[in-house]
Amino acid sequence: MLKIRRIFDDVIPVNQDAIRQVKEIIKKRFPSVSEEEITHLGDKLRNPFKLRFRPILFVAENMRHKVLGFAMVLHEPEINFCYLDWIATAKDTLRGGLGSALYERVRSECASLGVKGLFFECLPDTPGECDPELRKDNIARLRFYERYGARPIVGTGYESPVNPDDTCMPFLVYDDLGSDTPLARAHVKNVVRAILERKYKDLCPAAYVEQVVASIRDNPVKRRAFCHVPPKKTRRAVNENFNEKIVLVLNQDHEIHHIHERGYVESPVRIKSILSQLEKTSLFETLETRHFPDSHIHGVHDADFIAFLARACEEVPRDKSLYPYVFPIRNKTRPPRESTVLPGYYCIDTFTPIHRNAYPAARAGVNAALTAATAVLDGRRIAYALVRPPGHHAERRAFGGFCYLNNAAIAARYLREHGRVAILDIDYHHGNGQQDIFYHRSDILTVSIHGHPEFAYPYFTGFEDEKGAGEGEGFNLNLPLGETIDGKAYRNTLAQALRRISGFEPDFLVVCLGLDTARNDPTGTWSLTRKDFFLNGRMIGDTGLPVLVIQEGGYKTRNLGINARHFFEGLAEAVFKITSQKSLHTLQNKGLHIRYEPVQKDVADIRHLTAATGFFRADEVDIAAQLVQERLEKGTASGYYFVFITRAGKLVGYGCYGPIPCTLASFDIYWIAVAPEFQGKGLGQILLARMEQLIKDIGGHKIYVETASQPKYAPTRSFYERCGYTVEATLADFYGPEDAKVIYSKSMKPVRSEPVV
Repeated sequence: MLKIRRIFDDVIPVNQDAIRQVKEIIKKRFPSVSEEEITHLGDKLRNPFKLRFRPILFVAENMRHKVLGFAMVLHEPEINFCYLDWIATAKDTLRGGLGSALYERVRSECASLGVKGLFFECLPDTPGECDPELRKDNIARLRFYERYGARPIVGTGYESPVNPDDTCMPFLVYDDLGSDTPLARAHVKNVVRAILERKYKDLCPAAYVEQVVASIRDNPVKRRAFCHVPPKKTRRAVNENFNEKIVLVLNQDHEIHHIHERGYVESPVRIKSILSQLEKTSLFETLETRHFPDSHIHGVHDADFIAFLARACEEVPRDKSLYPYVFPIRNKTRPPRESTVLPGYYCIDTFTPIHRNAYPAARAGVNAALTAATAVLDGRRIAYALVRPPGHHAERRAFGGFCYLNNAAIAARYLREHGRVAILDIDYHHGNGQQDIFYHRSDILTVSIHGHPEFAYPYFTGFEDEKGAGEGEGFNLNLPLGETIDGKAYRNTLAQALRRISGFEPDFLVVCLGLDTARNDPTGTWSLTRKDFFLNGRMIGDTGLPVLVIQEGGYKTRNLGINARHFFEGLAEAVFKITSQKSLHTLQNKGLHIRYEPVQKDVADIRHLTAATGFFRADEVDIAAQLVQERLEKGTASGYYFVFITRAGKLVGYGCYGPIPCTLASFDIYWIAVAPEFQGKGLGQILLARMEQLIKDIGGHKIYVETASQPKYAPTRSFYERCGYTVEATLADFYGPEDAKVIYSKSMKPVRSEPVV
């Protein structure tokens, strides 16, 4: 059985082995490629800064993880195109189903990114240009691509030789992904310049680049007529079935655990509510649960506790529940013998019962969590264990809060065998289980955002000063919040949690997903909406980590599934980029459009816009206009990059950013300005988020932004703080007496990135 999957990094063993096999295919199929380029293939995935493209690697492999073929795509988000750098099979041909499957996966990815098209090179089929035997292969390749409507661009100097004696120069082929959109001259010029200056920077002199770019005169740029395949027989539509999926593992045995007592909210309908909404999306692929040995449970829970739980549940009469009511606060070292009072020795509350099916259901949940964790180790980027009963309140030797076995802790320990692990608990209630289990460890970071224990269960843990002990000191972070929290305040805290996780540099992220933070949940007091869950998911996805999501609480069944769906839609958007243009589409629905390349008119428009905001002095307005002019004159060599938002041709907002000279991967955001009539409507956040994503896509590690300390800049400072920026330094009297420069920063550091050399 063949499967195609994306390789995001070279951290986990299965990806390391796949990249090793890809390198062997390159050596075999492309013997002229330098050993250095092959060696650094994995580095490019983790650190695309020097490449100035975002690499996307797909491998086609069988069930034994033998790589049968691969494709490498380079994504340029600013110019908005993709370049097919490599596509090859282990055998000496692209013919047959394997080559088609790979290319269709590439087309699907490009379409999901919202790019204007896919470009790549192919050697010519023109008589006399290449060796006759080679020409036969070239014809076969061009015929293959023509079946999808992809044809060479004509009427330009792209095929002109760099050196007079060069022969067999490649065509530049364009696949419009079935859009039939005319190929704008300005766009092709930008594409060609990017390809020649970045991919072939060591081969193409600046004069040659300018010569080729200047040769692009037609508008729209023309493509060659079909030569090998009749147009009616082409398959130009993009196959959307290739979109990356979230692995869904369901605890099939959860329904056996059904407590009928009034007020017991942890019921089977919770799973039904979530599934009914997830089925409305095309995001998920269900995986059958595997069985795992008890040794994984013994790795986090004490043996006597596990033995008690299994035995006690088995001994309870069918359809009866035994609730703890006597607790050993005087002598915890001597457990009672009486079975009816023994639950209090191992429980932390009075409302979590011993029930005939509690342990079997919880044990099945462990299998589901470990199955999902295995999927992550097999290279899947997101896996979701939809389980009940939940687990995050289960400590090393105690149960409670409807939880019996700690699924997240068991899965985290399992993943730890292959890398560093961070646990992020976003349930309304404190993740006391993970804290207790890993409190003395430094290799698994535990972070919990929850209601303050002064009013929220479990009441006796979750305080800010509980930071770990011994070797684990500093590796437990509690972020308790007040009783009334909205989505914006929550995201500020989530940003703090994610900064700590980023600093830990884990290889895997385990998320304890509590949906009880939602408005009107019977066990919580907060007011998060579906939109908040979407944004939270997107923020977590932006970490760039493989994510294992374990279901925890959430008891308002009317909105439980809706909130879960929105969380995963946000997570998938960030991780898979499958709807990365959603916010841009929202802009277009409002008559707003986004672009990245400046035009001469922008110089005057930016002067007018910055002056109209009332925030900038006359000399600052001049500088803003000068930066645009410098970019127009020097291109990317100026070091200035832009995001423009227009409406009916009028500039209503823009941002300017660029790399900081003499640094490896630090960037400045120089300007954000929004027209007065659009202020307060989210345009600034869209501009900032877009610049952050562009910086992140090319390997930026840290972003800096400067503003003044004057009272009129208080909204500006608040804006950056809400967006996750922290004060790095304050330079007193920098702009003038009592007018300090405030320097903010935000980390965008990729996980386990190597320094740029």
